[in-house]
Amino acid sequence: MLTLFWTDALFLLLLAMLGGLIWYSRRHEHLRRPWRKVARSRSAMVSAVILLAYLFIAVLDSIHFLPPDGEGGVRYKTEPVSVLDWFLTPLRTRVEKTYSAPLAVQGYARENLRLADGSSRWDYPRLEFGGAHLKDPARGWLRDVLRTGFKGAAGGLGLGVILCFGTVFLIARVRELPVSLVGGEVLSGQSEVPWRAILGTVVVLCIVGGVLGELALKYHVFGTDKVGEDVLYQALKSIRTGILIGTLTTFVTLPLSLLLGILAGYFRGWVDDLIQYLYTTLNSIPGVLLIAAVILLTQVYMAKHEEEFASLALRADLRLLFLCLILGITSWTGLCRLLRAETLKLREMEYVQAARALGVRQGTILLRHILPNVFHIVLI
Repeated sequence: MLTLFWTDALFLLLLAMLGGLIWYSRRHEHLRRPWRKVARSRSAMVSAVILLAYLFIAVLDSIHFLPPDGEGGVRYKTEPVSVLDWFLTPLRTRVEKTYSAPLAVQGYARENLRLADGSSRWDYPRLEFGGAHLKDPARGWLRDVLRTGFKGAAGGLGLGVILCFGTVFLIARVRELPVSLVGGEVLSGQSEVPWRAILGTVVVLCIVGGVLGELALKYHVFGTDKVGEDVLYQALKSIRTGILIGTLTTFVTLPLSLLLGILAGYFRGWVDDLIQYLYTTLNSIPGVLLIAAVILLTQVYMAKHEEEFASLALRADLRLLFLCLILGITSWTGLCRLLRAETLKLREMEYVQAARALGVRQGTILLRHILPNVFHIVLI
């Protein structure tokens, strides 16, 4: 049973807008030309593969549903989980007492352990899940870790090789060339697009993912935190949070910065004074106080509408949404000031003055002459 959070909807909306932008760019040569140059860069395409891997994890973590409670599949639990949570159920549910080191089989701190004969001993306790399959950790731990890691690396390498062959086959079909010829170009690095670097990065990611996946089934790969939760699971969950804070905050920041910065620099006068007063006043308020105030207001709202926020996931989602909003509202002022200064310079350029003298409308001047020439600041 699918359920949609506010941040899920906004994130999927941003992905749809990105897809629309890509489709629009493919139909216009002046937009395709710079991206073709980017596609020929080895470092840029390696970075793109890594970013796509992060984006894939974030998308999996943005599809939430109510899992069945096990009673015939008719009733559902009240706590939504994401597709990523469902895949990572072993990591999510295997919780220890407290801290443990990476790949450890014992706890990080000593405890007073009760032995089978009734006596007690001050020693490191065995973890409940990490390395629980080992009967003699002192002798078999290193051998088991190496064997498990090698098994994961072999599986990841096999998956990477399959993806590489599939990619080469698709390229050959699109270009209507023999697979052997395309494969030779890719292996020798003579293709226009650096496919060798791209596919090499894919293979490395598959190998790393295979090793982590196999080890995570038996151990806590990055250890556990204070409350005993798996750190690898928390690291994967943090990818969506980081992407959401970056994208949604930018989604709030850009319209305010672009609109107010360009208007202040172009029209000057009382418009400039009003916008400067607005962002100067906002800058004088510490951002931490605004964040704290919004979080407190969110808490009060959720307390008064408990029936709408029955699950912890919904409460956390609302807090994250308002955090993104307040970060966007408090971080647009710096970019607005830069755009205002750039617009003050551009409004005196000859082509802007010529357009004004020819009777071009103000809105057309802002969209055709001012906005494209300040976007280098926005991109930076």
